[in-house]
Amino acid sequence: MIRFVTTNAGKYREASALLAAHGIEVEHFELLLPEVQADAIEDVAAYSMKVLAEEADFDFLVDDSGFFVDALKGFPGVYSSYVFRTIGIAGVLSLLEVVDKRQARFETVMGLRLGGETHMFRGVCRGTVTREARGLGGFGFDPIFVPDGQEKTFGEMSLEEKNAVSHRASAARQVAEFLKGR
Repeated sequence: MIRFVTTNAGKYREASALLAAHGIEVEHFELLLPEVQADAIEDVAAYSMKVLAEEADFDFLVDDSGFFVDALKGFPGVYSSYVFRTIGIAGVLSLLEVVDKRQARFETVMGLRLGGETHMFRGVCRGTVTREARGLGGFGFDPIFVPDGQEKTFGEMSLEEKNAVSHRASAARQVAEFLKGR
């Protein structure tokens, strides 16, 4: 069993479903970790791993994710959680009001500590930002993001549909492959 350390129930719901499909049991361990301000999600995840490794005597998984909008030079990126809490979806859509090129991506880095060793796994999902929010599912910026090759926003997708194409799914599949290979 791996403890998934997060205060975000949506992240846990997605990751645990993905890993359970590979026969990996995940327990939600709710703990607020300090989040270093950095330019890359890898740095944020690595910091969380370091802090937690100093405190925890168990194997764990952490996830740091961000929503990167090309026209905004990658903003909100590593600040996605803060931006969502402060200006929300409406604020991001307002920043893009007159923008035609609306490419964006979600990125996830999952950090796994197993037997005292640290391993990092990265997932990316590219797509576009809609002009209005669509759907009530998912969390965060899901209602304004349509993955490449799809018609629905993450907010309109079921958990299974999102987990078939998402950034978190990509990273979780890598975690599962790694664990199965041990």
